[in-house]
Parts: sequence; C-alpha cells; structure tokens
Amino acid sequence: EAWGLRCITADLAKAFIVDPAADGMLQPVLFFKGFHALATHRVAHALWQTGAAADAGVALMLQSRVSERFGVDIHPGASLGPGIMFDHATGVVVGGTAVLGSDIYVLHQVTLGATGKPMGGAKRHPTVGDRCVLGAGSTVLGDVTGEHC
Repeated sequence: EAWGLRCITADLAKAFIVDPAADGMLQPVLFFKGFHALATHRVAHALWQTGAAADAGVALMLQSRVSERFGVDIHPGASLGPGIMFDHATGVVVGGTAVLGSDIYVLHQVTLGATGKPMGGAKRHPTVGDRCVLGAGSTVLGDVTGEHC
C-alpha cells in the first residue's frame, strides 16, 4: 500500500515538474487524464498482484474502463516504477509483461507491445530503464531492454 502511494506521489511530482501547463499540484489530480490512467493502473496492478481470480477480474475491469474513458490501455500486469508522466496520454498502450523504470516521460501514441509471435510463456513486452523519454508515436515491440535512455 505504501509503495503505491509513494508511486502516485512521485507521478504527481513528475507531472508538475515536466509539464509547463501544470499551475500547481492540484491541476494534474483534477484534469490530467494521463495521471488518472496511471493512478488507476496502480490500483489495478496491486489487485492483479494478489493472484486472486476476483481481484484479477476487478483489475481487468479497471483497465477496460480506463481504456474506454481515456484512450489509455495499460495491462494490470505491467510493472511501472515511480515518477512516470503520460503527457496527453491518448493512444498509450502498455502490454502485460512490460516493465517501466522510474522517472519516465511518455508522450501520446506510444506502444510498448508484443510482436504477436508465440513466446512459450516468456516475457513478451519491452523493459524501459530509468530516466527515459518515449516520444510521440514511439513503438517498441518484443522483449527489448532499454536500460540507458
């Protein structure tokens, strides 16, 4: 629980620091759909991690609702570090085995997905290291590791 709150606090700080449109800390909380999608993902991820079928169902429902409402699709199995900012956020897709480090800035239309090839249960989505920027329209497919951006 504490880890999730620390991550959300770091996400809020990141949004305030990198977005010149943010006039204060309250603005992202009220109006930034990227922050809303990320905060909801953090709840869904915590539920997903319990391994309980009912919790997994709620996690997938939250994912679906965020995708429908904000146009941001983050699988609840994806692991996201603290201090992430989804700027504008529309069209962001993060697959279930993706791993994002800390202090990451992601613009709209970014896909962190799989190639579609069967992997035999192996990790299918990319790993993004700390302190990275994923520019608008970036697409990273497969189990690619980008430790130093």
